[in-house]
Amino acid sequence: MLVLIGLIVGVLTLATWWVHQNFTYWKRRGIPHDPPQLILGNTKELMKTLHLAELIKQTYVKYKNKTNGPFVGFYVYIKKFVIITDIDFVKTVLIREFDKFHDRGVFHNEKDDPLTANLTTIEGQKWRTLRQKLTPTFTSGKMKNMFPLVQDVGDELVRVFSEKIESTPTTLEITDLLARFTADVIGVCAFGLDCNSLRDPKAEFVRMGNSAITERRHGKLVHMLLFGAPKLSAKLGIKSLLQPVEDFYMNIIRDTIDYRVKNNVKRNDFMDMLIEMKLKYDNGNKEEGITFNELAAQAFIFFLAGFETSSTTMGFALYELACNPEIQDKARKEVDCVLAKHNGKLDYDSMKEMTFLEKVIDETLRKHPVVAHLVRTTTKTYVPSNPKYTIEEGTGVLISTLGIHHDPEFYPEPEKFIPERFDEEQIQQRPACTYLPFGDGPRNCIGLRFGRMQVIVGMALLLHNFRFELHPTKTTIPLKFKLNSILLSAEGGIHLNVTKLVT
Repeated sequence: MLVLIGLIVGVLTLATWWVHQNFTYWKRRGIPHDPPQLILGNTKELMKTLHLAELIKQTYVKYKNKTNGPFVGFYVYIKKFVIITDIDFVKTVLIREFDKFHDRGVFHNEKDDPLTANLTTIEGQKWRTLRQKLTPTFTSGKMKNMFPLVQDVGDELVRVFSEKIESTPTTLEITDLLARFTADVIGVCAFGLDCNSLRDPKAEFVRMGNSAITERRHGKLVHMLLFGAPKLSAKLGIKSLLQPVEDFYMNIIRDTIDYRVKNNVKRNDFMDMLIEMKLKYDNGNKEEGITFNELAAQAFIFFLAGFETSSTTMGFALYELACNPEIQDKARKEVDCVLAKHNGKLDYDSMKEMTFLEKVIDETLRKHPVVAHLVRTTTKTYVPSNPKYTIEEGTGVLISTLGIHHDPEFYPEPEKFIPERFDEEQIQQRPACTYLPFGDGPRNCIGLRFGRMQVIVGMALLLHNFRFELHPTKTTIPLKFKLNSILLSAEGGIHLNVTKLVT
């Protein structure tokens, strides 16, 4: 009994010492930071009143001009982070010293939870190799081949909008319709499937996509373990994806591959490219090939990333255009002129002529970056000229995209929606890494070309056919963000009055 009591006292003493050492880390280092709370760290308001991105932005704004160093300390639960407050150091982390910050340090479990081991989560040489293999699938030539598939879904989006409003102005919650549009686009491009989500609000692709983004497999304690100790969590065999979500995507991917290989089906889409790599692996070319699980994980993240980010961006853009009708008219005029010039047809080349619409999308992503913070982990200890600001290996790094995008030093009057901020001369005047909706450096978003393409197609067709206006009571001004999502999205959706135009 005495031995047992001694062991318990010893364990408790060790745990108390570790907690004290952990939560006094930044204080001992002399690095500015807000005092942490036990277990919660600096995340007391997280999921209660603030989105994580807003919490990180608050810290960025609070300390940006009050510290001489490039970062301040921060705790997310028990894990130590730095929040960067100096824009030049953002470039150091993302580009100059990428070799010391190339991983995100987020949970993935290739063995037990294979869909989590995708290009956004895997690390080190495995990430480099896979990124190299996948980069050719997102060239402008490949996007051009997929454009007709996106165009067809865009035409269906117009038909569905038209049926909902007939000839009189109607108030619509647009984010759901736009999510179904992007689900159909990615369903056809990534899986070769006509998901029919636009016609069926309960379509499985949308339902499973929403589940994968917003629903957790475990409670808060396990979630904290997944976040604070991702490698330990993987070794313990913990899974994060809901089982029905994993089963749904694994079955669809397996069936799609079997059908295409058996019937020699070619569609010039994302799945074709992945299947080619899998067949190389099956034939012994492991250097250029990928396994089935690797293929499934990439198809899954391609759907998940493009589904939510693109539809949310379109929703924010239409909201801003409803708030700024003169900008909406200018964007519509450009779209109409380009379509008239090309006999009413939208194609990959004519899409590039819509330069003002592109600026509208850029400004939307500036003001409402869907991925509102970037995360990295220090893979090698970073030692600058001032050793006080050394970042030890294993320390997390947070970059406040939302904070930088709303910093008046880079974007005067940041709450105003001004697409002209993205005129070439204005872009050249801003420092590097002040615009980060797709990240920057070697680990930026590999699918940004595809994401922009589907957003431009959807926006151009909607502006050509409809007018969007604020509803006096149903439109939330300013927008509020969902607190339970890692991405920025509108709480309660976005309600707008929609009118059919005579075209």
